[in-house]
This record gives sequence, C-alpha cells and structure tokens, in this order.
Amino acid sequence: MPIDAEKATSAPPVRTDARWDERDVRLYHLALGAGVPETDPRELRYAYEGHERGLQVLPTFGVVAGGTGGVGFQVFDHPGVDIDLAAVLHGGQEITVHRPLPAAARGTAVTRVTDVYDKGRAAVIVQESTLLGEDGEPLVTQRNQIFVHGEGGFGGDRGPSERLPAPDREPDLVVEIPTLRQQALLYRLTGDWNPLHADPATARRAGHDRPVLHGLCTFGMAVKAVTDRLLGGDASAVAACRTRFAGVFFPGETLRLRVWDTPDGHRLTATAADREDAPVLTDARITAR
Repeated sequence: MPIDAEKATSAPPVRTDARWDERDVRLYHLALGAGVPETDPRELRYAYEGHERGLQVLPTFGVVAGGTGGVGFQVFDHPGVDIDLAAVLHGGQEITVHRPLPAAARGTAVTRVTDVYDKGRAAVIVQESTLLGEDGEPLVTQRNQIFVHGEGGFGGDRGPSERLPAPDREPDLVVEIPTLRQQALLYRLTGDWNPLHADPATARRAGHDRPVLHGLCTFGMAVKAVTDRLLGGDASAVAACRTRFAGVFFPGETLRLRVWDTPDGHRLTATAADREDAPVLTDARITAR
C-alpha cells in the first residue's frame, strides 16, 4: 500500500514515556566499546559511576534513552504509513543537543513525521523526535531519514540535497577502532531488537554473509572518538552531529575514521578498514559549543 504523505505528516505527534538510569548509560557506552583499557580514567568516566568527575553521557545516548532502540520505529504506527519492514533502510541521522543529558531521568519522547519525499524508486520518511526532560524542556532532538524501497513515484517533492562531502585534502586525524565480534549482540541490549543484527538467517535473506552492526553503533563510536581526541573528552561540548549511513559494517572489523577540522565543525567519514575502505558513514559532521 503506498504511503499517504499528507495523512502521515498531518497526524498528531506520538508521546512516549522514557526513563533511564546510570546502568542504561553505562551499558550503552560499553556497547560502543568504551572501557578499553579498563584502568584508564578517560574511559572510566563513560563506564564507572564513581569517577571523580561523575558519569558523563554521550549525546548519542539520547536516541536510545528509555529503550527506544534509536531508529524510532514509532513511524510505522503512524497513519498513512503501511509499509513492509523488509523494504526499509535507516538512511541518515541528525541530532541537535539542547542540554547535556542527565545520567538518570524520566522524560517524554514526542515523535512526528515531518516530511515524506519522493526519490523515484523509493520514498524517504523524515521522522523527528524530541526528548523532553522531567521539566518538560527539550534535551535532544533527533531526525531520522528512513528509506523505503518501492514506495516512490507518487509525484511528491524530492526534498533537499543534504550531502556534505569531505574536504579534498588529507584528513587532520585518522583513527582506527577495533570492534568485538559480539558487539551487535551487546548493542541490541540498548533496545534495537532487529534480528538483522543477531540472526544469521535473517542476515542472509538481506544479502549479507552474517549479521551486521547497527549503524547507530558505528555513529556512536565515531562521536565518542571525536569527543575523546578533539573535544577534551567532554561529551557536553557536542552541540550537534549528523551522518548518512552509506554501507554495512560487520562486528569484528576495524572502523577507520578520517576527520577534518573545518570552519563548520569536524567533518568525518568512516570506512571498513578490513574491506578496502568500503564506505560506512559519509556526509558526517560534529559541531561543538
């Protein structure tokens, strides 16, 4: 059934309770690979509540706070959105940080479909979700771009071009991040239960040799790496971050980040170092306060 763009974008927002504590934050950071080496004070601030500076929270935690899983698949419960999950890809992610995230809180996620774009062979659903704190004020706002194959061609707006190419010069920083073979199984515990990341049979049906790592996990790893190396390890310094998911990454591979300092922030790309630098993240940028 085709997407009804008008019905989807005019539907009232969905409000979802969100509650998290320090255990959820520590688990999220560990799922990104934090805590190595385990005695490093810079790593313990992500994984140990007794750290002298307290437990800090990466802003990307906001997309999984309350066990929402990050992709915000509430979109499939919206009026006008009746689509096959097998045709869906998480195409891009953007996060705006209004205030640093607390390590424990109750909040509310307010989610709506803002746009549906017609890309010809596919449709792109843009979903916006704002996480409100206990005081009702915004903490973070995330925008997901969800590609739906076979649902384009309805005569709608193609939408803006949001490409953000890397500078045509050598990067200012190159970082290689090894991952665990069980890392996708760890990241699933943050709330994204898509079997593509755990079940070999599901992965094969999707055309992969084995389960793939969540795109939001690789993105979180990239944000952590830039925070640690270029922002003094201060997660509260991140004002915004964005990326486009350009390809799959398999647990156990090495993620290679290339970072450029530019006037509009730290631009970066991520590739699979073990597969001849196959693209993983592109059009990415992290801006600081």
